[in-house]
Amino acid sequence: MKWKVVSALTVASVISLLALWNSASGGNFTNEIAAFVECDKTNPPPQNAVLFVGSSSIRLWTNLASAFPELTTINRGFGGSQISDVIEYIDKIVIPYHPSKIVFYAGDNDIAAGKSSQDVFEDFETFAKQVMEKLPETDVYFLAIKPSPARARLASEGAEANKLIREYADKLPKIYFIDVASPLLNSTGEPDETLFQPDKLHLNSKGYAIWTRVVNEELKKKS
Repeated sequence: MKWKVVSALTVASVISLLALWNSASGGNFTNEIAAFVECDKTNPPPQNAVLFVGSSSIRLWTNLASAFPELTTINRGFGGSQISDVIEYIDKIVIPYHPSKIVFYAGDNDIAAGKSSQDVFEDFETFAKQVMEKLPETDVYFLAIKPSPARARLASEGAEANKLIREYADKLPKIYFIDVASPLLNSTGEPDETLFQPDKLHLNSKGYAIWTRVVNEELKKKS
């Protein structure tokens, strides 16, 4: 059975402009979240969908419909966000959807802003606990913090955060860790620049094709 996709494309232009404004204004996401809420009023998303939520790596994943044709998906990525921002707005852009699964990507911006791997882990733990409390039937999939040429100096901190979150996920029945970081490395263990946009931070279509393959494989294992 093929289900429809519900994404941020209906408000894509507004969200993109607000994301740029948020970057310039120090990460106040009030207007961007308000745009999501307004969109939900006029075009209510389905319950039990797969929610993709997090920072710009989610926001820019604009082909969820074709990438995951067997799923109903919702895109609630907002650029520049950290895990703590997703927690702040969890009651507006996560809990109301009652998703069957959450695909979560954040942590990259957190480390760039000076947070430690332990900080990132603790923030994700807070997010996961809130989901487990409010949505006990929902599975959460944490996408590994990606290495990127632009943030090569932060790679070790990101890798440590990934390690902590993987160990945490391994202990819990409904929290999963997906390694979408290793497939982005070249033969020398460095981020493959051919998988990134010119800013050397965000993935290009080839990078997202890899993420799509890896995430699809993992979601099917647990379906």
